[in-house]
Amino acid sequence: MKAIFCSQYTSPEKLEIKEIPNPIPGKLEVLVKIHATAINDYDWGMVRGKPYLYRLIFGLRKPKHPIPGMELSGVVEDTGDGVTAFKKGDAVFGDLSEFGFGSFAEYIAINEKALMLKPEAMSHEEATAIPHAALLAYQGLVKKGGIQKGQKILINGAGGGVGTFALQIAKQYDAEVTGVDTGEKLNNMKAIGYDHIIDYKKENFTKRGERYDLILDAKTSQSTWAYLKALEPKGKYISVGGTNSKLMQLAITKGLISGLTKKKCQILALQPNEGLDIINQFYAEGKIKPVIDGPYAFQEIPRLIQYFGEGKHTGKVVIRL
Repeated sequence: MKAIFCSQYTSPEKLEIKEIPNPIPGKLEVLVKIHATAINDYDWGMVRGKPYLYRLIFGLRKPKHPIPGMELSGVVEDTGDGVTAFKKGDAVFGDLSEFGFGSFAEYIAINEKALMLKPEAMSHEEATAIPHAALLAYQGLVKKGGIQKGQKILINGAGGGVGTFALQIAKQYDAEVTGVDTGEKLNNMKAIGYDHIIDYKKENFTKRGERYDLILDAKTSQSTWAYLKALEPKGKYISVGGTNSKLMQLAITKGLISGLTKKKCQILALQPNEGLDIINQFYAEGKIKPVIDGPYAFQEIPRLIQYFGEGKHTGKVVIRL
């Protein structure tokens, strides 16, 4: 099979496409023929080994998992001993990150718990775009943020995968939603229904004097104290990603903030695939639809990881195999 191979930390465009043997499913594993995959922040970090803190996850000197990729949609080709959830021919999808990586390939053997049955009405391209970003948005807004009807919501990183799903989820609560991003994403943000749009290259949303009931931040890059200024007295700030230094500051200060004010600042630790059944229901009811950048060809993955890392994408970057 063909696979994108990362034998050492490098720039994405230096990645190789290699021909390697098909994997064999072990106990509790299924062999999946991958029909579509997507690019995520973990891929950008894993390939480069940066920020260096990521090497504690991916491997100190070189990647423990030489094939990147953490989302897929495909069809079960074979099953290992003990598999009960799936059979050959089942269409499946999911976020693999709890059990490993390796979706930038034609086949993968992965624990059955990493996957769910794909809804029949959902294309493979749509399915691979959903698990990671949609659940960051859902768990951030609903589970951790406790979103309420009619609230004022701000989404930072509004034009990417998380942001485009977050808008659609927030609108189910009749929220007034402000999106922060820049470049070509701004036009798409208008098209999909943001009430207000801020170009972060022209204006810092923490200095505008506006206050929000809930902020969902996929790009945490300012001090925790700056975000407090943009929150209502009982507002909540939820980070789902950002620079390591600012996330560490948030982790250290969130308890102090809660003790001194009624505002809450938290970091979401994603629970992979938890709530995916709810997202599937939203999709079936026409309440959410992934915004897809692509689909692109498999051989473009090295270029697309760089494209993703530079923040030039809109919605989810999807690859069709």
